[in-house]
Amino acid sequence: MNNVAVISLGGSIIAPDKVDSAFLKQLNQELRTYLKEDKSRKIILVCGGGAPARVYQDAMRAIKEDIDSEELDWLGIRATHLNGQLVKAMLADLCTDNLVTDPTGHINFRGQVLVAAGWKPGFSTDNDAVILAERFEGKLIINLSNIAKVYTDDPKKNPDAKPLDAVTWTEYRAMVGDSWTPGKSTPFDPIASARAEKMKMRVVCADGRNIPNTMDILYGRTFFGTLIGSENA
Repeated sequence: MNNVAVISLGGSIIAPDKVDSAFLKQLNQELRTYLKEDKSRKIILVCGGGAPARVYQDAMRAIKEDIDSEELDWLGIRATHLNGQLVKAMLADLCTDNLVTDPTGHINFRGQVLVAAGWKPGFSTDNDAVILAERFEGKLIINLSNIAKVYTDDPKKNPDAKPLDAVTWTEYRAMVGDSWTPGKSTPFDPIASARAEKMKMRVVCADGRNIPNTMDILYGRTFFGTLIGSENA
């Protein structure tokens, strides 16, 4: 299965404050065109939690300050299931499997699309994307969020932070660390990064709201974003 594209679709662009139906409608049209051109093409979409995850996690923290991190993770996971079911319904005729909530379980993947969401606590849906890429022989993961590029530091806190066109896994992991906390905001999850580095995968981080740019990545054209895992970074 060497014609599979794995897309980690951030919840921040599915539901930044509420569901962005205009964005999903355009993405739906573009992905359908891409898949129709070549029936051997397949796409795995792994959906994040976005606003629903944040709203419920913040509410839980307000109710109980010492809430266990695993409970917060489960709230985020349930939000990814909601977003994932929406995306699966949008592409139902191309997706014959149920929403995947365990990337290690039984999956037919007979259709052109597979839609997945959160699995279990300890990491984000980025890690699920890596597991599915490994399982279905995808060497490139397209990580779409509301961040256009990876920076040397948080640009909101450090005005001297610089955008990167490419970065090695060693360099990237030195920036984001090795640990995961529920709701942690990094371009690509530290746990997923360790797994992707081990599997010698590459990840493109790009602004998913720029759908023409996403299609450029899918078609192998010049794109705006950051390539993680480039030996030449």
